[in-house]
Amino acid sequence: MNYEAVLADMIAVAREAGALTLQHFANFRDIEIGIKGPADFVSDADRESELLIRRFLFERYPDWSFTGEEFDAVDRDNDHRWLVDPIDGTTNFINGMDYTISIALRRGSETVCGLVYNPPADEMFTALKGQGAFLNGRRLSVSSQTDPGLFNIGTGLPTPGLQLYPGAYQRLDAVRSRVGAVRVAGSAANSCAYVAMGRFTGYFEETGFVDTAAGILLVEEAGGVVTDWWGRGAEFFERTGAMIVANKATHAFLLDQFKDVPRKD
Repeated sequence: MNYEAVLADMIAVAREAGALTLQHFANFRDIEIGIKGPADFVSDADRESELLIRRFLFERYPDWSFTGEEFDAVDRDNDHRWLVDPIDGTTNFINGMDYTISIALRRGSETVCGLVYNPPADEMFTALKGQGAFLNGRRLSVSSQTDPGLFNIGTGLPTPGLQLYPGAYQRLDAVRSRVGAVRVAGSAANSCAYVAMGRFTGYFEETGFVDTAAGILLVEEAGGVVTDWWGRGAEFFERTGAMIVANKATHAFLLDQFKDVPRKD
């Protein structure tokens, strides 16, 4: 399989979906908002973006499976599966802030290519397994920062529906008191991309794998470390969503911060 050609198709459809969503984004005050759950919003643009991406990819790869955010999964080929978040950061989107489109291709249990596209900034992050991570064609590497006092760590604000919500704000305060800064980008995919390019030294959250599959590949290909909160690998964080993506120093720091958190299996 020529995954470079597949990635080229992914980039093309991400740009199409970006153009579509930007039309809504230009009039964000008028967007109709639906509520899927606590602090979990959806808009017509989410659905339109996913439908556009589904149609494009099924026309070219009709036998591959598809899992998105807004519609039921389509199960076909057991070997290849698309993981698509048509707008990651919907709360940002409906408030006129940066959002992303995330597309990953899985072959069996590994992600072979992925992209995270930020339409408002026109930032296209791409990765092929074993071939590096790139932003608009420029190779990326994670931050080399080792001083906790200069760490810039991304996260999301926990909501009560999360399994790890108890004690979440105390943990956040403990992290914040020891590092240079903690920031909330509002998009898990974008946060991973920020780690890959060194804007964040690390990122932690409890979130969905569809949101982060492409971003995780970006970080790994940029030289970063990805585990769950207790240092365990993909078998765990893909299932539970409790993940750390970071450079080595920030990863070690966060593992130490979370060592007493009850394990999520």
